[in-house]
Amino acid sequence: MSRKSEVSRNRLVQSSALPRAHSMPAGLPEEVASIPRPAAGRRDRRRVVMLGLRGIPNVQGGVEKHVEMLAGKLVEHGWDADVIGRRHYLQKPSSFSWNGIRVFPLWAPRLMALEAFVHTFVGVCFAALRRPDILHIHAIGPALLVPVARLLGMKVVVTHHGYDYDRQKWGGFAKRMLRLGEFMGMRLSHGRIAVSKEIVHAMGERHRAAVTFVPNGVAVSPFRGDTGILDEFALEPRRYILLAARLVPEKRQTDLIQAFAKVGNGEFKLVLAGDGEFETPYVQQVRAMAANVGGVVLAGFQTGDRLAELFANAALFVLPSSHEGMPIALLEAMAHGLPVLASDIVANRELDLPSDDYFPLGDIDALATAIGSKIANPPSEEQVLSKIRHAELTYSWTGVAAKTLAVYGALLSK
Repeated sequence: MSRKSEVSRNRLVQSSALPRAHSMPAGLPEEVASIPRPAAGRRDRRRVVMLGLRGIPNVQGGVEKHVEMLAGKLVEHGWDADVIGRRHYLQKPSSFSWNGIRVFPLWAPRLMALEAFVHTFVGVCFAALRRPDILHIHAIGPALLVPVARLLGMKVVVTHHGYDYDRQKWGGFAKRMLRLGEFMGMRLSHGRIAVSKEIVHAMGERHRAAVTFVPNGVAVSPFRGDTGILDEFALEPRRYILLAARLVPEKRQTDLIQAFAKVGNGEFKLVLAGDGEFETPYVQQVRAMAANVGGVVLAGFQTGDRLAELFANAALFVLPSSHEGMPIALLEAMAHGLPVLASDIVANRELDLPSDDYFPLGDIDALATAIGSKIANPPSEEQVLSKIRHAELTYSWTGVAAKTLAVYGALLSK
C-alpha cells in the first residue's frame, strides 16, 4: 500500500472516532444519572480505591489498561479514584497524580508466586486508611483478601478478569489458591463484575452469585504521525503482522513464530510487541526462536503513540493465546480497523467475529494458512470503517464506566 493510501486510512480512523465521555453526558443510563455527583472540590466526593494490579499509567497488562481507562472515566463523573500499585512497576517511588487519579506505589516482593498476594494484603490495609466508599479489587488472585477488607469495614467490589488458574505458569498450589480467591471474591464481596458473559454464567452456576457483565473497552486516539518506531525496527506500512502481548506461555508467541516461518513470505515481518515480567524459560524460548526465524522483530513493551503507530500500520493482528478474559489488545486491533486472527477459545469466540477470523488453538498449519489468506486479501476501506465503528460503539469505555457506576450505586443505596 502506498504512503498516500496510508494517509487516507489514518484519516479514516480519525474521522470515525466517536465523541468521548465529556461530550456525551446525556447518554448515561438512568441508574447512573441518579447517583449523587458532588460538586468538584468538596470533601464529600465519593472515593473508590482500586487494587489488584501492577499499576498505572502505561504498565503492561490487560487489567492495568482496564483500570487506567476506567479510573479516568470515574474521575470525569465526579469521583475520587485512588489506584494502589506495585512500586517497582511505577514511574515514581512515592504517590503522584495522573489524569486526576491518585496513584500510590506500595512495596511488593519481586517473587512471582508472592508478589500479588503480599501487595494486596498491604494494599487492603492501606485502603482502609483512605476510608473509601468502595474498594474495587481486580482479578481473582487478589480477591483472596476480600475477607480482610470486609473485616476492616469496607464495601468490596470484585471484577473477575478471567480464569487465572488456567494460566500455564502456575503450579498446583498456586492454582488452588487462585480458585480459593475466586470463591472468596464471588461469595463474600458486596458486588461482583465479570468481563465476559461466559464468566457471568459460570459464576452463577458454580457459586450461585449474581454477577454483572461489564466488558473491557477500547479507545483509539487519533493517529498523530511518525514516532520513528517503524524506522527503528525497519518496518514498512502494511508489511508486518503484529501481536501485542506479554511474553507468557498462554499468549503462545511460539505458535505464531512457527506459523510465520511456514508462511514463508519474505515481504512481511512479524512484530512481537511485549516483554516478560521475569526472565522465565518461556521468555528465553521466544527470544531463541525469534533469532532463528528471519523477519521476526522483538519490539519490547510499547505504549502510547509508539504502540498506536504499530497498530495503525500493521497488515494483520494475530492473537494465538490459550487463555483470555476479554482481550483488550484484540479490541484495539478491531478499533484500528485491522484484519484479525484469533484462536478459537471461548473468550475470543465471545466477540462473535466472522468464522474466518478464527483458527483452532495450537494448530500451526491452520494458522499459517489463515495468515497467508489474510495478507493476500487486504480489506477495503468500507470494511475498515465498519470494523472501527462496531468496536467503538460496542466497547466504549464510557459504557464500561456507566455500568460500573451502576454497580457502585446499588451498593451505596443500601
